[in-house]
Amino acid sequence: MVSRVCYLTHPQVEIDPAVPVPEWSLSALGRNRVIALAAAGWLSGTSQIITSAEGKAVETAEILAAALGLSIEVREAMHENDRSATGFLPPAEFDVVVDAFFANPTTSVRGWEPAIDAQVRIVREMEAVLDRTPRGDVLVVGHGAVGTLLLCHYRKIPISRAHDQPAGGGNYFTFDRRNRRVLQSWQPMERPPPT
Repeated sequence: MVSRVCYLTHPQVEIDPAVPVPEWSLSALGRNRVIALAAAGWLSGTSQIITSAEGKAVETAEILAAALGLSIEVREAMHENDRSATGFLPPAEFDVVVDAFFANPTTSVRGWEPAIDAQVRIVREMEAVLDRTPRGDVLVVGHGAVGTLLLCHYRKIPISRAHDQPAGGGNYFTFDRRNRRVLQSWQPMERPPPT
């Protein structure tokens, strides 16, 4: 039987330019999507929940952990790519910088953490978790950019925004924890994986 790792991105957030991005929380829509996922039941085989330390990821993980009767483990280094050099950017400007981030993975775009550095970090964190986790499925709650970098790594393909999650967040991909083979690329959290 395949033991599965599910990498889930937090869904929609309350955007507040006055609050540092890592401290943002889920919006009502995002929270309702997580509550519906918790009730859907397809995460019932989960034995461990790991999360980034960012507020929106922790909030997502806590809702799911409560439904599954599990605790969460917070890993600081699983954060989104470091964008603190620019802070909040208006959506159109942000989109241009994200395009450049993925298109130039070895370069710091406007002071952001280079994509290759973020990829090395998220892969290192994931491998550290999987090296010592008990049997059963593992749920990791994180973010879109580093999730995409992780997906590219496990699919053994170059970093590209073409592999980014769909807009809005609240998407997941799965892979076999034994051989790290990707089982499913990005799917909305409302769509359970095949059994």
